[in-house]
Amino acid sequence: MSWAMTLAVVTGANRGIGLALAELLKERGTTVVACCRKASPELGKLGVEVVEGVEVTEDAGIARIVEAVGNRRIDLLINNAGILIYGDTLDELDVEGIRRQFEVNALAPLRITAALRNRLGQGSKVALITSRMGSIDDNTSGGVYGYRMSKAALNMAGKSLAVDLKGAGVAVAILHPGMVKTDMIRGQGQVEPRDAARGLLARIDELTLETTGGFWHANGERLPW
Repeated sequence: MSWAMTLAVVTGANRGIGLALAELLKERGTTVVACCRKASPELGKLGVEVVEGVEVTEDAGIARIVEAVGNRRIDLLINNAGILIYGDTLDELDVEGIRRQFEVNALAPLRITAALRNRLGQGSKVALITSRMGSIDDNTSGGVYGYRMSKAALNMAGKSLAVDLKGAGVAVAILHPGMVKTDMIRGQGQVEPRDAARGLLARIDELTLETTGGFWHANGERLPW
């Protein structure tokens, strides 16, 4: 699919990977609805449709996205908004932090996709930005309970969405961006946001109904569940 003259919705678009995705899509000629709690100066300069006040865990925030889209068809929905809360150990579980990560990382993307379902049609694509830390088989270091558990839940939601939306011609990708230099991980990553975004869009470009529901690294590697 050529993304020129199409509509993409990106959550968490004010910084990091979301900002880079919005920028690259804009460069392709895509109409971008960039959703965030508060716009950044960098996002404001892109010339995309910015929707502020989007708290993805609240009904009102999701309603803002739906209202901004209106009756337009969505060709690409990227559920990118997510959080990582540090300091969660077996000796001292941050139960509220774990719960918050579930709300943002797993439940919100499902709620947003469900709310926008009627704007998706034959050939539309949904991308869930997850993490390989949500892979059970890949977990060899333990810890980080809230983030790992919430991303594993997101992966399962993505697989179910792939099954449920296939009949409508909508394909779903579950994507790990790599260890990206973002504020969320305090700049400790190995990949620049724009490079990660390029890889993510390449995987989305390749996505078909035959491959829907797959779990991929941005570099194209198929990841274990």
